[in-house]
Parts: sequence; C-alpha cells; structure tokens
Amino acid sequence: MKQKNILVAGAGIVGISSAIWLQRAGHKVTVVDRKGPASGTSYGNAGVLAAGAIVPVTIPSLITKAPLMLFDKDSPLFLKWFYLPKLVSFLPKYMSFATNAHVDYYSQAMSTLLLDSAAQHRALALGTAAERFIYEDDYCFGYATKASFEADKYSWQKRDAVGVRYEVICGRKYADFDPIFGDAFETVVRCKDHGRISDPGAYVQALSDHFVEQGGELLITSINDIQIKGGLISGLETDHGVLSADAIVFALGPWSKKIAHKLGVKVPLESERGYHIELVNPSEMPRAPMMVAKSKFVITPMEGRIRAAGVIEFGGLKSAVSKAPFELLKRQLASLLPRVTYKRLDEWMGHRPAPADSLPIIGENDKQGRSYSAFGHQHVGLTGGPKTGRLIAEMISGKKPNIDLTPFHPSKHQTR
Repeated sequence: MKQKNILVAGAGIVGISSAIWLQRAGHKVTVVDRKGPASGTSYGNAGVLAAGAIVPVTIPSLITKAPLMLFDKDSPLFLKWFYLPKLVSFLPKYMSFATNAHVDYYSQAMSTLLLDSAAQHRALALGTAAERFIYEDDYCFGYATKASFEADKYSWQKRDAVGVRYEVICGRKYADFDPIFGDAFETVVRCKDHGRISDPGAYVQALSDHFVEQGGELLITSINDIQIKGGLISGLETDHGVLSADAIVFALGPWSKKIAHKLGVKVPLESERGYHIELVNPSEMPRAPMMVAKSKFVITPMEGRIRAAGVIEFGGLKSAVSKAPFELLKRQLASLLPRVTYKRLDEWMGHRPAPADSLPIIGENDKQGRSYSAFGHQHVGLTGGPKTGRLIAEMISGKKPNIDLTPFHPSKHQTR
C-alpha cells in the first residue's frame, strides 16, 4: 500500500481516532484544530460508551410532546426563541423523521456502529496512556415509577430488536448495589456490554499525545476555508497558510456544515447545545452511569467529580449560555442526591452536531477519494468515534469496511 499524506480537520474523539488508525495503517497524518484536542463536546459529554443508544430523539411521540415540553420548566428541551426563524427550514425536516419506519432504519444502522463500542475503544487505546480511563460498566436507566417505565416500552422494544442486552429490576434491588440514589427510582434498567470514560477530556488528550509520540503532527490553527480546483478539494486555507494533502478528513462536529455544503454534501445540520454541571470532590460517588429517564440527563462517576450531562437546546453556535438548563440540572441533582456534599459546582455548555435524520455522515465526498466526512454523531460521538475513525482509515487505505455504510454515506446529501 502506498503511503499517503492525510490531513484530519478536527481534534475531537472522531478526528483523533481517525488520525491514529490512519497512522497505524502506515500513512503520514496531520491533525488540524483551532483550539486543540477535546476542546469541545469531546471534553464535556456524559462519558458513557452508550452501545445501546440506537433510538433517536425523533420517535413518533415527539410530534405531540415537543410543543408542551418547551413550556415545562422540568423538561429537557429548550429553545432560544430569537433563533426560531433560523430553524424554519431545519425543524420540519427534523420532525419528518419522527416515524416508526425511520426509527427502525436508524436502529438497525446505528447498531452496526455502536454495539461493539467498548471493544472499539479498547482497541484504539491499547498500549497507550489512555487505556486507564476506560471502564466496563452497566449503563442504567432510572424510572421514578413503574408506569413511567411502561410508557417508555417503545424504546426498549427497539433495543430488543437489535440485540441490546439489559435487565429490568426494582429500585430497591438497585439501591442494594448503589445506595446513593436511595428510593428515587421504582424501576431501573441495567444495560449490559456498556462502559464509561472516567475523564473524557483527558482521555482524548492522552490519545492525541500518543498520536504525536508516534510521529503524527498536531497543528493548532483556524481553518478559514477550503480550496477547490477542477471541482475537487485541493487544500485547507488556514491561519498557517494553505495546507495540501492526498486526502482530507473532515471531523469538525457542529462546525462541519459550511465546508460540507461547499463540497456538495448539503446535509441539514444544526447545533444541539448540551449542558453539564459537575460536583467536584463529592462525599459519595455513584457506582455506574445513570440516565434519569424523565429529564434525559446522565449522572456519571468521573475522576474526582460527578458529572450530570444532557438536555437539548436549539440556539445556534454563537448565542450566549442559558441559565435554565443549568437550573434544571441543579434542581434534579439536589433532589436525587440529597446526601451528597461537594467542594464546588462547575458548569459547561457545548455543541452536538445534529443532522435532520440523526444519522452521522461517514464516507468519501467524491469518487476520487480526495475528501471524507466523519461528523454528525449527535449524542454518540464519544461512543462511535473510534469505530468511525477505523472505518475512515479503511476506506482511505483501499479496504472495504465490514459494515454497510449506505445509511451514513455523504452521497445521500449530495446535489452534484
């Protein structure tokens, strides 16, 4: 195989994973990022390897629930109302996928990308300082009542259909395993074959350090535009000048839209703003990640802190941080963990890339293989990042991926 010079735009988990697998395949790789490794959502996510996250936000019931959720202070859905005019084109497309047929299509596709995520992370981090951050844990879902679990049966039936393993237990039995939640949950679902990353930012940084130690180059600079000659991309225009390569991988997360559209990949893409709060140096620590089913956020044990991460806010990439999502997380955490004391509380907001159909975009953007897309993972960037990187490396190296990439392929969004 001929060695290629590859540029990877983006130093989150998807970009760094792509870079490492390309490097291991024998290519010369440079990663370009405006701030450095894990400076965005790869830092602030819930830290869960959510292998069973094969049900999209847009299930059929969302059509009737969403308007009411926007006016419920305890709902995990938020909207900056001034931004609504900019969603006029996106939201109808987004909601058009709230069908049972699309949920089934999404579930089947995402199961091929996510079900082996823990093994994919172990393979990526093998022999690196990042290994120590990977833990094999159940991923739990806590329901305040049996009725609320029964109301969520649709999602569990979809997980059943693709082979997600889980057990349903009573809250009292779960409290014997993890007493930190007391009697908050009447029903708990424990998903098997999952895991967590104990410090997502440090994990991606350790992977990046390994990439550089093995001869890779990390360039911290802004990507201002792309150069196109003869209908094909020829380079990146950066603050360090024009960078050229045999192939360029775009893993820019929610900042991917402008370049993707210029490459003819007209994906409808918005930022889903996510929030987290952290209890630093807590007096108690949960034993496993817990999704609070009603409010759709995850409580995760991390190194020296408890992180509560989740919610969805539509408000674009540039608007200010909102107070209401933080207040929701604080209220919920105070109710669920009343005994826990801590040194301080930290807050963070970041951006998830949300395509209208919720499916990530993975594959070559042109028949000549000059550029590749690897973005749009919405809530599962950490979970699916290593396998996405591996798939990108296989394609660039001339190997055929062992999963069907049709649901993810850029061609479904191409207009030329």
